[in-house]
Amino acid sequence: MSNTSSEIRYRVGDLIEYATALFTAAGTDGDKPATIAAGLVEADLLGHTTHGLQLASTYLGELESGGMTSRGEPEVVVDRGATVTWGGRRLPGVWLATKAVDLAVERASTYGVATVVIRQSHHIACLAAFLQRATDRGLMITIASSDPAVASVAPFGGRKAVFTPDPFAVGIPTDGDPILIDISASITTNGMAGRLRRGGKKFPGEWALDASGTPTDDPNALFTNPPGSLLPLGGAEYGHKGFGLALMVEALTQGLSGFGRAEAPTQWGASVFIQVTDPAAFGGLDAFRRETGWLANACRDNPPVPGVEAVRVPGQRGLANKKRALAEGVALYPGIIDALEPHATRLRVTPPRPIGG
Repeated sequence: MSNTSSEIRYRVGDLIEYATALFTAAGTDGDKPATIAAGLVEADLLGHTTHGLQLASTYLGELESGGMTSRGEPEVVVDRGATVTWGGRRLPGVWLATKAVDLAVERASTYGVATVVIRQSHHIACLAAFLQRATDRGLMITIASSDPAVASVAPFGGRKAVFTPDPFAVGIPTDGDPILIDISASITTNGMAGRLRRGGKKFPGEWALDASGTPTDDPNALFTNPPGSLLPLGGAEYGHKGFGLALMVEALTQGLSGFGRAEAPTQWGASVFIQVTDPAAFGGLDAFRRETGWLANACRDNPPVPGVEAVRVPGQRGLANKKRALAEGVALYPGIIDALEPHATRLRVTPPRPIGG
């Protein structure tokens, strides 16, 4: 297979092996390197390119500086069977969240519903990348995350940032492909704002406020002194909806974990909420899949409005991206491999070769 200059693809296994080697050389222990690598690459497979391997260079920098803890296990703060609270000790968030999802999956088979919350985790990357760990087992999963040390989103009607974008994701098994919802309480993410700024591009609309509170399409408004802020989901007119969602996410993540903005933390990280539900403990898995499958099909079969080719359910495009990437290789967003090169040189890890390269 030959490459074009606009689309360079890499074998999935090669990317996971490369990232695993980088995180191993950076000092993470046990299954952490392989778990972090697989989670970041999974994000790229699903098309979440701002939250996949693009984060690896920043994570490696955090490991080098000591901002991310490289070794050990989370602290068990509370364990009441169906509910668990961990102190994350600033361990790699992708690894912590993966471990927490797997624990919740295991406990849900006993309790019907199992919830794990994590305080003082490091960043957990792409929420959608965790969902199929539950949906592939016929379980429904909800994940939410916030960073109490960062504020970039203003409350509706205000102009000073209070929240992070506060993403949340839901995985819903059906009688076919799962529904994979991954959205945020803000109109866009910090990662996308940073990417547009670096590329000298604008937001597609007035998605931010400048420091005076005036709506703007310029991502540079977030980096002034004093800074502007991202608008909540719904924008300047209907942002009360995103504002409400942000309050919910911060209560689930920081409130339940017992650590958040009231403690005024200063290090980049995450508070995390993970809940897994077993439909078999309710009306039954077959009935659940019948209902969710009918709903997904009703949406996909809905006649589209002019200019729209077809109605898609959340996750449909991502799963199609993943299927293609597994067959043909991953087309990484430009600059990701280049950003990892200094770390690869420092850690003496050989970068992967592109397909056909």
